[in-house]
Amino acid sequence: MKDRWLPLGVLAGVLFAVNVVARLIIRFGFADDVDAADRMSLGMFALIGVILGTVAFLWGRRRPVSQWSPEVAGAVLVALTLTIFVGPFISGTQPFANGAGQFFSQIWLYAGFTLGGALIGFLVLTALGLDYRSQSLKRYAESRQAKPRKIVRR
Repeated sequence: MKDRWLPLGVLAGVLFAVNVVARLIIRFGFADDVDAADRMSLGMFALIGVILGTVAFLWGRRRPVSQWSPEVAGAVLVALTLTIFVGPFISGTQPFANGAGQFFSQIWLYAGFTLGGALIGFLVLTALGLDYRSQSLKRYAESRQAKPRKIVRR
């Protein structure tokens, strides 16, 4: 059971750690520069998308989508919850300090980049023919061709 939950916990932790590092860089390096803080936040979201694309690519090779996608979604949900409720305290603010619009904007950006990253990773995997289903079909086709042909007597 531990082997199943450990990768999900690590994924959620990595996603949250990316947010923590970005918030600390913004807090101590760009506290007064709003444009630089926005660029750093956008870079953080892009890095999160790349991480999810990589995870989708790697996990999609070994297991069907129906197995790994709910697990990834759960890890993203945990990381998102930590990001929107714990992350602001790391920055020295509170979750609703900038208003509800900023709060929900962060949720939509996080959801969009994670979904987009995972989708791109899986689409690249599928386009290369390396996904679980394509490999299963390839093995099936090879096994069917390896058997000798039955001779029909008339």
